[in-house]
Amino acid sequence: MAVGYARSSMKQLLILRHAKSSWNDASLDDWQRPLNDRGRRDAPRVGEWLRNHSRQPEVIITSDAVRARTTAEAVVKAAGYSIEVMIEPSLYHATTQAVLDVLNDVREEVQTVLIVGHNPGLEDLVRQLTGEYHPLTTAALLDLDVPIGRWSELDGTIAASVVSTWQPGDH
Repeated sequence: MAVGYARSSMKQLLILRHAKSSWNDASLDDWQRPLNDRGRRDAPRVGEWLRNHSRQPEVIITSDAVRARTTAEAVVKAAGYSIEVMIEPSLYHATTQAVLDVLNDVREEVQTVLIVGHNPGLEDLVRQLTGEYHPLTTAALLDLDVPIGRWSELDGTIAASVVSTWQPGDH
């Protein structure tokens, strides 16, 4: 190790699938679908879990779809965070590479990122980073340790490890 090198070589990536959305209004485009009653209950529960387990993201990035943005906002409020939610249109129906591209642009000094998005992109991302399949039901959260010093180093060859998972049905 180089003298004076004090950066952590581990980042924390919190991956959250949006809470349950409503299909009640057939006139709405998929992007416009709001949360349903269960989604409005579960999203704040994710924030409570994050607060109770001392998970404090420095950056929150969400898809611009209504259901994802609403989930992120409910999480922030319930967790008591005072950080801005960054809206990223490319996360809507994103591929694994699109999610990686967004994460690669995160400032290197940021240790913990919460990303809110959709399947199958998020499940594919988790599989690529961990080598394991982890189902992400609506409002499911995965906490990953990622062995990188900079977000720009994140690619599909990184061997991340699952620290914890949370799903509304488990609690």
